[in-house]
Amino acid sequence: MSGGVIYLVRHGETEWNRTRRYQGWSDSPLTERGLAQAEAIGRLLRRLPDAQSAELVASPIGRARHTAEIIRDRLGRSEPLRFDDRLREISLGSWDGLDRAEIAALRPGIFDGDNYHEWYFATPDGESYEVFAGRVAAWLAEAADWPLIVVTHGIVTRVLRGLYAGLPRAAALRLPVPQDQIFRLANGGIEDISV
Repeated sequence: MSGGVIYLVRHGETEWNRTRRYQGWSDSPLTERGLAQAEAIGRLLRRLPDAQSAELVASPIGRARHTAEIIRDRLGRSEPLRFDDRLREISLGSWDGLDRAEIAALRPGIFDGDNYHEWYFATPDGESYEVFAGRVAAWLAEAADWPLIVVTHGIVTRVLRGLYAGLPRAAALRLPVPQDQIFRLANGGIEDISV
């Protein structure tokens, strides 16, 4: 995949991130640290020449929306944000909002073994990998209006980078998901830009 650039950003730290509670389609507010992360990302993007003309698009979930609003303000822009439901985090169904211990009590052993990150797709009423990756892939295939600044979620950033780079599923699901870093996707490659 080539032809443009995507600046991929995960939302800032939330209250539930801090307590290791899995949000899925649920939401919690940005912490002070999360607000500072969004501010720093916005300031960094302002210094990158090809980010100046990039359209800002985000997941509609509150934590990504708030992060995108802060980035927009740091970029000195006032245009309305564009949201895309395909950039939502994975739905964990009835496990949205649970912490690790609560999930382990419902499904003993789910976090064991080499396929640790596969648990996201083992929820009884959440999204399967195929459904989730399908909606992310559909968004990526239509992302022709590059350059873009994309504000989304941890699992989305993993799967999106994996699809972009043609990584095997297991490798993509192990990618890091920092909240203080930008991933620049361009010309088939992925560059990490730290704040």
